Amino acid sequence: MKEQLSKQRVLVIGGSKYLGLAVARRAGEAGAEVVIGARNLEQASQAAAQLPGASAIHIDITDESTIAAAAAKLGHVDHVVITASAHHNVLVKDLEHDKIVAAFEAKVIGPLLLAKHFAPILSPTGSILLFSGVAAWKPAPGYTVMGVTNGAVAFLASQLAKELAPIRVNAISPGITDSGTWDPLGEQDKKGLFAGAAASSLVGRVGTADDIADAAIWLLSAGNVSGETIHIEGGARHV
Repeated sequence: MKEQLSKQRVLVIGGSKYLGLAVARRAGEAGAEVVIGARNLEQASQAAAQLPGASAIHIDITDESTIAAAAAKLGHVDHVVITASAHHNVLVKDLEHDKIVAAFEAKVIGPLLLAKHFAPILSPTGSILLFSGVAAWKPAPGYTVMGVTNGAVAFLASQLAKELAPIRVNAISPGITDSGTWDPLGEQDKKGLFAGAAASSLVGRVGTADDIADAAIWLLSAGNVSGETIHIEGGARHV
């Protein structure tokens, strides 16, 4: 695995924390030159400082001008990973228009605009990796926006894979994952959430950041895989 991405440049948008940082770290271990893109350049720079040879760049997935500027500055990229999200997890009766739009900007509109500006500078053997989520396949009250936007990501991967070929486009659909995202709940509530998620999984546990990072690095280097959504959730969508 150490040389899987040797001499390749990998841009990880949302790579300053959680799953994005785990993927960035693993890409570096696989030999890649890692660039961490984030809305907060200071956070991105702090994250990049943890990884040998990594750098940071300002990129806001909801602002096309920053996407275009980042593409112009980088000039060439082999792979782009997009982990950005903007959750609006409320019942339908409580939905807010601007927050729905923000969710779609993070998961669908932003990645489309990123493809617009980055496809011309991507290696023909390179790829774009999107992030979906298990909510798309397990409808539940309060998660309609998350489910619809994550479901759209799967269609986006197949559509972009067709249009941008031979550049590959794939998506990862994680389940509940212990990546730090849930830490603000507090230890007890997080423990309860994870116990419920484990019980609703065929493998009897929640995911780890390593589960997702392993899948991400495989997809970046899997030259004969495109247009696919890979489910890393222990079979939770079948329960």
